[in-house]
Amino acid sequence: MSPLRVLHVDDEPDIRELVEIALGLDPTCSVQECASGADALKMAADRPPDIILLDVMMPDMDGPAMLAHLRESSKTANIPVVFMTARAQTKDIERFLSLGITGVIAKPFDPMTLVAAVRKYAQLAKIAPLRADFVLRARKDAAALAESRRHLVTRGSVSDLLGDVRTIAHGLAGAAGTYGFTEISDAAAALEHNVTAELAGNGTHRQTKKGLDALLALLASMQDAESESTSDRALDVSAI
Repeated sequence: MSPLRVLHVDDEPDIRELVEIALGLDPTCSVQECASGADALKMAADRPPDIILLDVMMPDMDGPAMLAHLRESSKTANIPVVFMTARAQTKDIERFLSLGITGVIAKPFDPMTLVAAVRKYAQLAKIAPLRADFVLRARKDAAALAESRRHLVTRGSVSDLLGDVRTIAHGLAGAAGTYGFTEISDAAAALEHNVTAELAGNGTHRQTKKGLDALLALLASMQDAESESTSDRALDVSAI
């Protein structure tokens, strides 16, 4: 298991001690403790951690204020931040997530599962930019596929258009599953197979259009789901 450096910021010494003990269950996890946002900012800039666990309610500088300062510096702007808070109502979580944090861990937390939750968020933070790039790419691919479909309806089975569809489908089949979009990967692979069969004279134009429509529908559903990602993440937080 890869080493994980955590900066924990909380003004309550009992909570800091409990978090240190809980994360210490993983020998590859090292923890730095800090009692105030101001001190934590200096610590994060001097030796950026892999992830910051940040209490929301603190005197002088609360969690959201410290987060804003972190994002202002190039040294700390990209450090994943997870809020730890007793304010775990859905509306509060949605507001916190809208600030650009990686996640929320509700207080009281289970010490036995804390390190797993922290590692999960650290991994999500690494994958999130790549996943976001894929979603943008999929949006462009969906537009290109929709355009090809319009031409296929009016012009019939044109080899260059089918070739373009197959190329896009091939790329989606290989990448979508990596980011958790298994249905899109399967539909794209099926479409690639249909197009290859049609070009070889072993399939029908109807099968290709049916597969294309199925893939376009899944891509549209993905875009809708991504637009509601804040709500999805809020539900995920409640399970921690």
